[in-house]
Amino acid sequence: MESQPQVVATAGHVDHGKSSLILRLTGMDPDRWAEEKRRGLTIDLGFAWCTLPSGREIGFVDVPGHERFVRNMLAGVGPVRLVLFVVAADEGWKPQSEEHLAIVDVLGAQGGVVALTKRDLVDGETLAIASEEVRDRVAGTVLEKADVVACSSVTGDGLDELRGALDRMIEAAPDPERDGRPRQFIDRIFSIRGAGTVVTGTLTGGPLEVGREVELYPTGTRARIRGLQSHKRSIEVARPVARVAVNLVGVERDDLERGDVLGPPGRWRPTSLIEASLRPVRGLEHPLTGRGAFKLYAGAAERDARIRFLSALGRGSSPPRDTPAYVRIRLSSPLVLDVRDRFVLREAGRRQTVAGGLVLDIDPPLRPGPDAEARLTARQGATREELPALLVAERGAVRAEDVEPLTGAAPREIPRALRAGAWWIGEPLRTRVAVAVRAALETHHREHPLQEGADLTLARSAVSDAIERASRSPDPGLVEALLDDLALAGTVVRTESAIRLATHRTDQADRSEVDRLVQAIAEAEPSPPTIKELLSSGYQRDVIDAAARDGHIVRISPDLVLTAAFVERAEATLRARGAEGITVSAFREAVGTSRKYAVPLLEYFDQRGVTRRQGDLRFVR
Repeated sequence: MESQPQVVATAGHVDHGKSSLILRLTGMDPDRWAEEKRRGLTIDLGFAWCTLPSGREIGFVDVPGHERFVRNMLAGVGPVRLVLFVVAADEGWKPQSEEHLAIVDVLGAQGGVVALTKRDLVDGETLAIASEEVRDRVAGTVLEKADVVACSSVTGDGLDELRGALDRMIEAAPDPERDGRPRQFIDRIFSIRGAGTVVTGTLTGGPLEVGREVELYPTGTRARIRGLQSHKRSIEVARPVARVAVNLVGVERDDLERGDVLGPPGRWRPTSLIEASLRPVRGLEHPLTGRGAFKLYAGAAERDARIRFLSALGRGSSPPRDTPAYVRIRLSSPLVLDVRDRFVLREAGRRQTVAGGLVLDIDPPLRPGPDAEARLTARQGATREELPALLVAERGAVRAEDVEPLTGAAPREIPRALRAGAWWIGEPLRTRVAVAVRAALETHHREHPLQEGADLTLARSAVSDAIERASRSPDPGLVEALLDDLALAGTVVRTESAIRLATHRTDQADRSEVDRLVQAIAEAEPSPPTIKELLSSGYQRDVIDAAARDGHIVRISPDLVLTAAFVERAEATLRARGAEGITVSAFREAVGTSRKYAVPLLEYFDQRGVTRRQGDLRFVR
């Protein structure tokens, strides 16, 4: 089986030999800039690769060690979960060694090797002391069980052992996700004459293919992949985890910046507000609170950040390292994050790494609410596969198109939820809505027993109230989806404008009032009372509507009704005249009524297509 590529980031104090070690391992100088070569230190990210004894190909992201370039270091380490940590044997542990270890630790590195470099500059006793010091320093961190290999980039001593340790690290590391959503944090952007815009970065999550359309987040710009390269080899498909150069069509270099993300269209959701668990770095000498100016680093991106603690831990003093505090973080501009992403927090004033965090929600409620800690605790303990059900449980309902961007999972089924149109709806909300709609319609049917149904606005209002009680804004699309769900379940019957309970039947109501109304109108014909007069006489509008709906009476105008039998006789009178036309006066005399009824009745026949008017005459069609 073809071995999958892997990417390893370097870390360590300035001038401890990171770049020299990469050069000796790969034969490639990772320092790209003339200033780097002139000053003898790494300023920006460098890249190189080689093949290990096992046949695995490994790419290195070489990061700066100087404290002034920590932001560049974070851009390289952010997307990578395997680390080659470098400590010089002649100098030992230094301040940036500690800060880089803190960063690697809070980012949750999944594997590491410690290279104790410059062994040719020290004797055996000093080397042993340096090795012991490294063991003490990494105790209690993610590098606690890492191999410590003494080596020299000058003589080559220990490099075989180092390659073997790198092989073992990759073998032991958990398999990265390779069939999910592709995401490439862009860390370098340039143009090539004749090719156009090229971006590079570490590809995670899933594959990229030549010819596919992609989206550049957070701007939303669309582009097409013209070509792909990994380790200077042209490929048709790039698979994670790998360093990949992507040649793009449809986007200009000036439209992009480091930290942007390349991925499939619509499958990621930029955010400026997140909720997360936060853990201070070890040895932090001052309380970690929400006061102060912070910078958040995730992937290859950097953002200004404001922090609000949601749990008691952290409001007055730093939370303990083994008990993360829940926080809400507002970012200066949108960032593409996933649930379970790790990030680093630095205090801008002190220029110091203070904490690391785990993203728990990329689209939290506008207001945290009293259940914030319980909600985030549930998210902290959930697997990726459990997140969609949690999302639906939190919100009551979620648009189907939002599930993957908000959770990273796109399930065909969600426990305790039903797909209704464009929505996933949780069982508790469905039950609450069904109870509310049933109660509203039962009341309406009881108060208006002869009406076939209620106006849809009544049911929509009941649904909206139920949604608001679930602390959600009643999206009109969700309201309609819930009503359609009730109709599909057989609970209600709805038309374009009316709705009723499926169990409601007008013929089950007392028909005596309808019969009494029809008799009263028939006895008064050919000049029966108007609707207004009927209402004044005590007849209910529901009774009039029911009689008209059932065909016992005919509404010939907004305020006039006649019995169906009288209307049939009037139509027979017209048809008896054949092709001969009839005036209003002649029609009035023929049916024995007044002009008040004759004119509306003839207009009713015109509308029905029984007659056509020509001048003062009506002709039967």
